Amino acid sequence: MKNIAIIAHDKLKPLMVDFIKDRKGWIPDVKLLATGRTAEFLENAGIDVEHLSPGKTGGYRQIIDKIYAGQIDIVIFFRDADVADHHDDIADLMYACVKSNIPFASNFVSAELLILGLMRKEVADKYKNKRAD
Repeated sequence: MKNIAIIAHDKLKPLMVDFIKDRKGWIPDVKLLATGRTAEFLENAGIDVEHLSPGKTGGYRQIIDKIYAGQIDIVIFFRDADVADHHDDIADLMYACVKSNIPFASNFVSAELLILGLMRKEVADKYKNKRAD
């Protein structure tokens, strides 16, 4: 099972919920993890999610720790370009993704490409496993 961490700045939370709802059928065997209010938005939309702490009060750190523990496969962060980041946790999150070779999407289009890539990889892995039998 793949684990996808989901984060969204406030203005983009509705877009993030629509994005996940519209693609949930594409990723049926994926576990979603989300920080505080992002998790609340997903839960209110009926989407199962592991609820982490709010980003600024530890949620980013929890995701970073899970990345280093090998428990996160993809990070999707719908970032509002107009929001100034006043804490280092976001930079630390991106560093953890780079260091651990974890795909990181920062907007709708890159998130779409990561989901499509995940789907393609799963199909290729199934085909490869069938050929090995």
